[in-house]
Parts: sequence; structure tokens; C-alpha cells
Amino acid sequence: MSGRGRLVVVSGPSGVGKDTVLRALFALDPKLRYSVSYTTRTPRPGETDGVSYSFVSEPAFQRMIDAGEFLEWATVHGNLYGTSLARVRECLERGEDVVLKIDVQGAAQLRGRVPEAIFIFLLPPSVEELKERLRSRDTEDVESLATREADAVRELAEAERYDHQVVNDQVERAAREILAVVAASRGGNVGEEGR
Repeated sequence: MSGRGRLVVVSGPSGVGKDTVLRALFALDPKLRYSVSYTTRTPRPGETDGVSYSFVSEPAFQRMIDAGEFLEWATVHGNLYGTSLARVRECLERGEDVVLKIDVQGAAQLRGRVPEAIFIFLLPPSVEELKERLRSRDTEDVESLATREADAVRELAEAERYDHQVVNDQVERAAREILAVVAASRGGNVGEEGR
């Protein structure tokens, strides 16, 4: 397995700060690669196609499912999300560690397909803090917000199925903890990474 990259799966409920923590993680270790997921969701303000997500139509996504192009895929909050098998395979074969930001359904699929992956669950400091973060984002209508809050409670119950749990009480600290987990899996220490 030496010379082959590791797959790092990061999950957590909506509003926990996955994107923010991952930005900090990639700043700490630019050698990590992010796998841009495909989604049928409408882009939010500030999101860029091919950077935030690869935004596609439902028929295009379905064609990709039928062609076996996804490592994993799931319906989340009423939209389809999937990880490109080709994108991930290419990075891993080059020896790069690949970070996937996926929901608990996708992670469950990967546990069977890629058991050697590192599974990390990002937790909020508290459920109340999570709900406040969701409300303050102001990116959802009332119905979508209610769905995300209900889904968040369900997803939090899955945290114990992950190899590591990291509390996002402070972005930089959470990113460093994730980096330490990745470094340990490489057989190194955090001081050798991202410098």
C-alpha cells in the first residue's frame, strides 16, 4: 500500500462547519487533495462550479449512476450528491491523500467498499449551537431549515460509527486535529506535515 494515497472521509451534520474546517485543513497541508462532489443542488451564492461542487442536472446525474461513475452517491436533503470514482482513483494512484466531504449515507457505502479509509465525524460543540449556526447561515427557506435540523439530529446519532470524532469548537484547532489523524495514518507526526 506504500506509495498509494489514503482516503479520508469527513462527515458531519449540515451547519457544523465542514467547509470552513476543510479550508483550514488544506491551508495547513496543501498536499491533501479535495474530491469535488457532483450534486443536483442549486448553487448557493459564492459557490463555483467545479470548485465547490460539480453542479449537474438530475438526468445527467442519473446517467452517471447508470454508467457506474460514482464511488458512492446518496440523496441528501432532497438533492443527489455523488463522488467521482475516476477523480478519486487518479489521486490515490499518484500517492495523494484524498479528502471526501460526504454525508453519513455515503460514508456507510464506503465502509464496505473502502474499509481502509479514515472516517472522521465533525461534531458541533452542542446541538443548540448547531441549530443556531444553521439559522444564522440564512441560506434555507423555513421548510428546508426544518429538514436540515431534523436530519442533523439523525446524523449526529451516526457519529459513533466513525473512527474519529472531532469537535468543531474552534476552526483551526479542529483542522489541526484532523491533520494529526491523517499524519498518524501516514506513520508520521503532525510536525512533518503541512510545513
